[in-house]
Amino acid sequence: MNAPAGAALRARAARALAAVLGEGRSLKAVLGSVLPSVPDSRDRALLEAICFGALRHRRRYEFALSQWLAKPLAARDFPVHCLLLVGLAQLDALGLPAHAAVGATAEATRDLGRPPLVGLVNALLRRASREPLPVSSDLAIATSHPDWLVQALAADWPDDVAAMLETNNRPAPMWLRVNPGQLGIDRLLRSLREDGLAASPSPLLVNAARLDDPIPVDRLPFWHTGALSVQDGAAQLAVLALDPQPDDRVLDACAAPGGKTTQIAERLFPGEGELLALDIDERRLGRVVEYLERLGLDYPRVHVQLADAATPDAWWDGRPFDAILLDAPCSATGIIRRQPDIKWHRRAADIPAVMAHQARLLDSLWPLLAPGGRLLYATCSVLRDENERQVAAFLARTPDAAALPLDERFGRVSGAGRQRLPGEDGMDGFFYALLRKTA
Repeated sequence: MNAPAGAALRARAARALAAVLGEGRSLKAVLGSVLPSVPDSRDRALLEAICFGALRHRRRYEFALSQWLAKPLAARDFPVHCLLLVGLAQLDALGLPAHAAVGATAEATRDLGRPPLVGLVNALLRRASREPLPVSSDLAIATSHPDWLVQALAADWPDDVAAMLETNNRPAPMWLRVNPGQLGIDRLLRSLREDGLAASPSPLLVNAARLDDPIPVDRLPFWHTGALSVQDGAAQLAVLALDPQPDDRVLDACAAPGGKTTQIAERLFPGEGELLALDIDERRLGRVVEYLERLGLDYPRVHVQLADAATPDAWWDGRPFDAILLDAPCSATGIIRRQPDIKWHRRAADIPAVMAHQARLLDSLWPLLAPGGRLLYATCSVLRDENERQVAAFLARTPDAAALPLDERFGRVSGAGRQRLPGEDGMDGFFYALLRKTA
């Protein structure tokens, strides 16, 4: 008897989840290797949606399974456990009818090499198609977040924690940025609407538009001309906060994957400014180079260098910078809606080491700034320890550093900076603190 159509796709999704949850790999990297091998664009979209849904709601689904299974599956059957998450995501997060999801998912058990468990998977998913999933009164389980993160968010943002947890489990919109030297936002919006796409301008960003329903980039008008980038609105605001001038010498200290690098380059030229973009990861730095080339911004005054920003003795030429962007490595707790695997990869024990690295970057880069120069410290975190407390500690130990005010476009006041929480104005969670070196 032939397996139902789609069983192989469900097995691929289960293997992808097993790589993310069992091996600690990032969802982005796993999908980057899996999706190109799926020929049909509709199948690619379904596989991606299943993985996102399963990771967004993983803990809630695992609670339901714990109530329905007499005993947990054996460790060797972890891929089948992931297949059950695949099935529940189809029925719950994606709302697929049982006839489209259950049979194909159950038969995928054979593809995973565990045919004795076909009946178990089928029975559990049939039950899920008939009954509501068991619900826990525990907020972390009910919203599918790790305990430590719920506790941290509740401590930092007690009035906003419920909204943040809900937002983290919703898909993010697609934000676009035009190069104003090549394309006006009105023309982009007109073209998108002519293609039947519901696009809206941003009241905070004159060169940005938002698509609530993301599409593949190759369907975007002007994508192949280099006039358009995909970049969340909160990330775009970081460059606006730094406000590099056309003749500035600018350092982008942690540049990959290159969205802010290209945005800075667009602002510097055709002036006499100079941009140095660093990153410690050679593979990710290659993406910065590709990004610059696609937009036609690989000018002689844009330099890309493989280097550790925290050790300037190895790469700095002694000429001070007028502006430094430090988009610091962080917990990434502000972009969980885009990368739901962050919830399962981060641990509370990781945060002190992340904070120490951020402090080391601040202390190492500050001497490179010219008197009167500006450094923007930014993260895609919502944890106060990485953000306002990190900046407060830096200001306390750095006599020639002063915080400059940022307006309400950048979020709510948070210590010496501003904080955006996930979903506000449709943007990611982000923190900004603009610091000036006093003469």
